[in-house]
Amino acid sequence: MRPVLHAEWTKMRTVAGPPWLLLGMIAATVALSAGAASTASCGFAGCGGDMTRLSLGGVQLGQALAAVLAVRVISGEHSTGMIRTTLMAMPRRVTVLAAKAVTLAGAVAVAGAIAVPGSLLAGGLILLRNGFTAAHGHPALSLADGPTLRATAGSILYLVLIALLSLGIAAVVRDSATSIGIVLGLLYLLPMLTQVIGDPHWRRLLQQIGPMSAGLTIQVTTDLPSLPLSPWAGLGVTAGWAAAALMAGGLLLRSRDA
Repeated sequence: MRPVLHAEWTKMRTVAGPPWLLLGMIAATVALSAGAASTASCGFAGCGGDMTRLSLGGVQLGQALAAVLAVRVISGEHSTGMIRTTLMAMPRRVTVLAAKAVTLAGAVAVAGAIAVPGSLLAGGLILLRNGFTAAHGHPALSLADGPTLRATAGSILYLVLIALLSLGIAAVVRDSATSIGIVLGLLYLLPMLTQVIGDPHWRRLLQQIGPMSAGLTIQVTTDLPSLPLSPWAGLGVTAGWAAAALMAGGLLLRSRDA
């Protein structure tokens, strides 16, 4: 396993695309979080608002770049034919996919560990300037606070899970454009459907099964009873999507020609 991991890490480190996508993920996550925080204001005591969730809003954009990176990790090799060379060097195809998953998860986790706390810091400072102060019932954000720590760690894990979900889908589909389209559709179209469905039961069901709507409940720190799922259960739904996609990708990688 170690030589395969080394090979996958070398590919990710030396090919031009992945480092730029990781940097883009960091920049986009922090920038959108700051932008979202700048639109909120609190001018009176007792004004509502979840400071942590607002400050981590950029994860909704950063995940798209994590997904594109994950798709490129395997679909790029299919498009160039390099996957044949990879599988000749390591005939155990599931091991190859596992090595790609481990390398991808590590890279996204490191980028997420920069992007998510950076978003929390930037968003928190902007929200304080916009009136979200202790005097108005909103203490400064701190990782010493249990819910804020859970939201921060969970957001990093969420980005990793979205990358693994995307890798699994790309292993099934092979084509980069189609894979990206499917992933982005799962992430963004399902939440949009919940806005147009009138039946509360079906709306809540979509919120419970969607990889993004369920997974991002991990960011919520206030009014938890109103959520369709508890924060960790929601992240578990996203983990289930990722596991199912990787399992399907591994089975098809074993059974199909390269």
